Amino acid sequence: MKQIHSLLTALLLTPLAASGQSIPAAAPKRAWESAPAEMKALWQQHREALTNIDLSEDKSRQIVIARGTTEAYHAHPTTALLADHRTMVCVWNIGHGGHAGPMARSEDAGLTWRRVDDALPPNYVNFRNCPSIYRLTDPRGNERLWIFAARTATGKEVIRDIPGRHEGYMPRIVSEDDGQTWRELPPIGGPISKDDPFRCIMTFSSIVQLKDGSHLGMFHRGGGIGEGGTLQVLQSITRDGGFTWSPPVLACDGTKLDGKHPCEPYVFRSPDGTELCCLMRENRRTGTSLVMFSRDEGQTWSQAVDTPWGLTGDRHHGIYLPDGRLVIVFRNVSPQSKDQAGFIAWTGTYDDIKQGKPGQYRVSLLKTLKDGFYPGLHLLPDATIVATTYANDRQKDAGCSIISVRFKMSEIDALAR
Repeated sequence: MKQIHSLLTALLLTPLAASGQSIPAAAPKRAWESAPAEMKALWQQHREALTNIDLSEDKSRQIVIARGTTEAYHAHPTTALLADHRTMVCVWNIGHGGHAGPMARSEDAGLTWRRVDDALPPNYVNFRNCPSIYRLTDPRGNERLWIFAARTATGKEVIRDIPGRHEGYMPRIVSEDDGQTWRELPPIGGPISKDDPFRCIMTFSSIVQLKDGSHLGMFHRGGGIGEGGTLQVLQSITRDGGFTWSPPVLACDGTKLDGKHPCEPYVFRSPDGTELCCLMRENRRTGTSLVMFSRDEGQTWSQAVDTPWGLTGDRHHGIYLPDGRLVIVFRNVSPQSKDQAGFIAWTGTYDDIKQGKPGQYRVSLLKTLKDGFYPGLHLLPDATIVATTYANDRQKDAGCSIISVRFKMSEIDALAR
């Protein structure tokens, strides 16, 4: 496997013509601007090798689930597709990393939506930062919907002060009737404390089923508390469908990555089922995103290395197509990119990721001038791909909206031809 490392050069000294003295040069606006020339050349090769398709201005593909206003800033959605392949549930928070509360439901595969906030437990509005929804099946075959968040509100953050309410890291609610009704369980973690093992910046950003039927959840923490100012990716396992979770263990330690900050892990299985792959956001912006692999069901992971240029982004989420290709969506932060602040769908193969190859397509789904682009992604039986995210209107300063974009890979293949 090619291990492509982005290296930051030392701060240059600029000579003064008049005195011969030297002073520090202005720091680069982005960390990747200090990358070596050969690395920038490789990024350019990858950029030129990809076929670019732009669907961002095709309004007919876009469905607004919740429209932003000056009072309502909708952000960070995740979605679940139920077993009937038609019912979708979408949850998000209000404000960037703000409080939970909204939920929408679609019974026609995402074409129309209705708000169902009233079905949620009272304390749910006090959940903070990126509520994430998952379908998990226990060893007896019982399927449940779970929503996890990073932590409960404290102090002035509290929206609804409920006597005796649950507090702590990784609060959660569960539904055993496909999202019709919900109940709150105690948080997975303990009280809000830097010593809590489930302390996190975001809750599970991905969960994958292991071969023994258990589920591996991955999340990240940081903020400089005990991590040397960097970020760390951790993992925990549930063997009962989401009720109990093992003590978290480190999967990727930013202190061992020479200045890189790994976060927002997305874990998925190789096509042959023998390997797990984990894509991660790199928050220092030193170059591309990060990737690591496990061949023992997450017990050990390879050293994280740089992804191909076209996969550089935040909060990856993917699906396999019937022909074996991958579609992975994310917020674009690729160095030297012309479409920064865009919602991108990268298409390629697992081997492209494994071998550091560029991939096939880079599809622009939405663009924005401000915040946006944490996604949910589903493949419907008719081959429609539904990618749901948040974005602000380029023409109006009206806060962020929750928007889904619909397309088929056959359409992308035809446009590429």
